[in-house]
Amino acid sequence: MNIKTRAIVLSALKYQEKSLIVKCFTESDGLKSYFVRDAFSSRKTSQKNAYFQPLTILEIEAVHKNKGTLEYFKEIKISAPFHSIHADIVKSTIVMFISEILHHSIHEEEKNEHLFAFLETALTWLDNHDRIADFHLILLLETTKYLGFYPDVSEINQPYFEMTEGIFSAFNAISSLSESESDLLKKLIGLKFSDDHKLFSNAQRQQLLKILIDYYAFHLDGFKRPKSLEVLKDVFS
Repeated sequence: MNIKTRAIVLSALKYQEKSLIVKCFTESDGLKSYFVRDAFSSRKTSQKNAYFQPLTILEIEAVHKNKGTLEYFKEIKISAPFHSIHADIVKSTIVMFISEILHHSIHEEEKNEHLFAFLETALTWLDNHDRIADFHLILLLETTKYLGFYPDVSEINQPYFEMTEGIFSAFNAISSLSESESDLLKKLIGLKFSDDHKLFSNAQRQQLLKILIDYYAFHLDGFKRPKSLEVLKDVFS
């Protein structure tokens, strides 16, 4: 089946000497993996590599056989080139980290247009703004809305956040955050990309990042902590 859709690159793994296996989150079909033959063998190698940078948004025409095997691109172009993300060390580190998170979080080969639209809007915002210290925290939390485990805020005035159920509670269970950690999470909930980015200290951001990674691990089977986590911590230290 021939498909025309937009796609966000989650990962690109070199295969043998000249080829790539590219994992994308597509607008039409959710998660798809593609085989790119001879990605490193032509005069247009640098151009091809630019297609597959983390979280690049593509417009693709592809053959989808939907048999659980690797699919193939027929045509590919960058949908909206980023101006600053891959040139700015902080932004590129954030994007590398987020791409790893999404790589280990999105597993379904089914469309999730709302998640795609959110990610596209968020990446465009990141590319066009410089006050980005809380961007990765907001994105991680907001993404849980589309993955099905956003915190239940109906009892947000309760002092403890219980991680396995995703609820605020009056009781301090084994899997609950401390009261101070719960307060940090409450501050993050509802925060928008455009809000004041002086709300948290660097230490508090590191604390929130650990909370969010732990929260993903509680709710996603097989979730792996991203290798780029330490690099991200260094950038914001």
